[in-house]
Amino acid sequence: TRDGAFKLDGEGRITTADGFLLQPEITVPDNATSIVFGNDGTVSIRIEGEDQWEEIGQIELVRFLNPGGLESIGKNLFRATAAAGRPQFGTPGLDGLGTIAQGMLEMSNVKTIEEMVNMITAQRAYEINSNAIRAADEMLQVANNLKR
Repeated sequence: TRDGAFKLDGEGRITTADGFLLQPEITVPDNATSIVFGNDGTVSIRIEGEDQWEEIGQIELVRFLNPGGLESIGKNLFRATAAAGRPQFGTPGLDGLGTIAQGMLEMSNVKTIEEMVNMITAQRAYEINSNAIRAADEMLQVANNLKR
């Protein structure tokens, strides 16, 4: 999944927004007052009445040799296929894997201004092609009329 909006289920396990458990499972005790996700995927909690953070788990990331080969099944979920290659599990921030940022949203990779310019360019090219086809059609009509 790419869904980073985590929540706790009724048993204190960390799940995605759709209720899918993280693998490996991470369970937050009932007496935890705060949860922190580190850039390296560590999950730490603060217990009521204590000053120290306690590490309770580690989120793993998965990389595929060909991410384009993954099958999108909706709701930010993907299914591994033979075209994607074998999954490579690892710790966030190591071996070229990305990091985890708590409270952040993934930014769009679309450059709006650049895409608007591309759209205007495509519209102009379409208009020019339409005019060329119209002119060719008119010339064929004139040629047909000359024959008569």
